[in-house]
Amino acid sequence: MDEGDRLAERFEEHRARLRAMAYRMLGSVAEADDAVQDAWLRLARTDVHQVENLGAWLTTVAARLCLNVLRSREQRREDSFELHMPDPVISYDDGGDPEYQAVLADEVGLALLVVLDTLAPAERLAFVLHDMFAVPFEDIATMLERSPAATRQLASRARRRVQDRAPVPDADLTLQREVVNAFFAAARDGDFGALVAVLDPAVVLRSDAGVGSRNTVVLSGADTVAGQAVTFGKLYEFARPALVNGTAGVVVTANGRPLSVMGFTVTDGKIVAIDVLADSERLHKLLVLPDES
Repeated sequence: MDEGDRLAERFEEHRARLRAMAYRMLGSVAEADDAVQDAWLRLARTDVHQVENLGAWLTTVAARLCLNVLRSREQRREDSFELHMPDPVISYDDGGDPEYQAVLADEVGLALLVVLDTLAPAERLAFVLHDMFAVPFEDIATMLERSPAATRQLASRARRRVQDRAPVPDADLTLQREVVNAFFAAARDGDFGALVAVLDPAVVLRSDAGVGSRNTVVLSGADTVAGQAVTFGKLYEFARPALVNGTAGVVVTANGRPLSVMGFTVTDGKIVAIDVLADSERLHKLLVLPDES
């Protein structure tokens, strides 16, 4: 094995962690993979003999790449009020790469990613690196060119927002699925009362149908969300159970065409958040539908 092969092998030992970090930073599968690939390219051009801690070096490089993407994205969105749903990570009982799904989706539901997307770039980096990946504040401060104390404040501010706005889903996946199934059964039957019964009074429905779409909405309250569910109840017969970022969800398809991905956050046996990606262009890029035969 030559030196290049050895370097590639060492990089592969860190790839999964880098990809998981980048996905949490960016909420985009493609951009996360791009950041990891760029980190590899930079490593390949570096004298690795001068790198004392390869894992820390790669984390710093990938984090800075993600920070650049976040800052560029923030500038583009300054004049936009459109909802943007992060990329969902979807898996089925009979398909997908379990290791890949777990790396990206473990403990990072869509509802959490939506909240992370509201943070300033520096806040998001400080929170993700410290709270999710245990990177010391001193190291993060160097990336942000701030003091450790200021970096700690950034993470603390982000943490409060996450705790206030990102509900923690029930750990029992079977219970989650039972609640989601009850939601769809009530929607198909047009049973408004049964829908309200499975929804938290403060439930939030977020639906991203693409830039400029009139169907991109944010709704709140059990009565309002139940009314919307009844309106589209007939579509739910095309819903196929799936794991969406590690929690109970569905992929809605018709005639082999993906219509939406719906992720549910179930807390204390009630649906507290429904996050929907219905952007047809993004769905076609993200989804590989399982064989129905």
